[in-house]
Amino acid sequence: MAQGRKNANEALLMALACGATVENAARTAGISSRTVHRRLKDSDFHQRLLAMRLDMVQRAVSMLTASAMEAVKTLITLLEPSVFPAVRLGAARTILEFGIKLRETAELAERIAALEARVESTADVSGNGDSEGRA
Repeated sequence: MAQGRKNANEALLMALACGATVENAARTAGISSRTVHRRLKDSDFHQRLLAMRLDMVQRAVSMLTASAMEAVKTLITLLEPSVFPAVRLGAARTILEFGIKLRETAELAERIAALEARVESTADVSGNGDSEGRA
């Protein structure tokens, strides 16, 4: 019985993490909707669901990051004079738009990292070890 429940939990977690409704997730896992609602109230189950969702997002981001250079190369080739002007214009707009956004994001990340380092060093100097400055 424990093995069946474990399999149902895994199927339920996967279905919910992928965005299924409670009813569809219940059907996928072979359990009732009431059981799904009960499990969602369980903090351990809920934490596992959040961890699974986070893992899925992180893997998707990694895949997008890995393919980003190829996408940039594609956009750059669309700037060639032999390409239709409307396509070239679209590629140029996309490159400029995302280039600016990426630069802003990188600058914000640097500024946040510098502020965090500053707060951490201030906490270390004060000796309380609390990064939010509370005693």
